[in-house]
Amino acid sequence: MDIPARVSVLERSTLFGGLPREALEAGAEAASEKKLDKGEALFRQGDDATTHYIVASGRLRLDQTTPDGKNVVLRFMGPGDLVGSVAVMRGIPYPATPTAVEETRALLWSHARMMELIQAHPALAMKAMNMMGGRIEELQERLQQVATQQVERRIAATVLKIAGQSGRKTQAGVEIPFPLSRQDLAEMTGTTLHTVSRTLSAWIEEGIIEGRRSSHLVIKRPHRLVEISEQA
Repeated sequence: MDIPARVSVLERSTLFGGLPREALEAGAEAASEKKLDKGEALFRQGDDATTHYIVASGRLRLDQTTPDGKNVVLRFMGPGDLVGSVAVMRGIPYPATPTAVEETRALLWSHARMMELIQAHPALAMKAMNMMGGRIEELQERLQQVATQQVERRIAATVLKIAGQSGRKTQAGVEIPFPLSRQDLAEMTGTTLHTVSRTLSAWIEEGIIEGRRSSHLVIKRPHRLVEISEQA
C-alpha cells in the first residue's frame, strides 16, 4: 500500500481518526504491513504482546479459549479496527487469537515505534486511553446482556451490531458479506448451537432474514430485528 492508502485506513481507525494530517502521515510512514490468507492467525492467544495492528482490508474473527477449553467468539474486526493494542499497552499477553475469515491485510507498529509516535504527537495518548475505555465498556455491556437479556434479544442485537459494522445494502436487504456461522453466533451470545439454529430458522420462516451461500446472512426486515432486540 502506498502512503495515501495507509492514511485512508488510519483515518477510519479509533486510534488515529481525527488527528492532524501530519500525525496520520507519520503513522502511515512508520507502519509495516502483514498479509494473511484465509484461516491464518495474526497472532495467538498467550503470545507476548509486542505489536499494534490495524486492519487495512479484509476481516478477522477474534476467538478466545477459556480455562476450561471452551472457545468464545468475541467479535469480528474489519478495516480501521485496532487489534492487540490494549494488551500491548497493559503489558500482558494477547488475550485472544485473531483469525482471517478472508484474505486480510494489516498495518503494524512495534510498541517502541508506537511510543515514538505518541511522544511526537501527544494527542495519540488521549486516543489510546479512550480506546481502552471503549473496550472495557463494550465488555461490560456484553456481560450485562448475557446476565439480563433473553437469548433471542441477544442474538438479534449481535446480528444487528455486526450488520452495522460490516453490512452492505443489496436489493434483498442488508447482507453480512462474510461467513457467519451459527456456531459463531452461539459463542458470541453465550448460548447453544441448537438455540441459535432454532431462532434463525424461525426468523427465516418469518421472512426476517435469509440464509445465503457460504453462511452469508441477509437481513430482509431490519426493523423487525430491531423490535426483537428491544423487546422486554
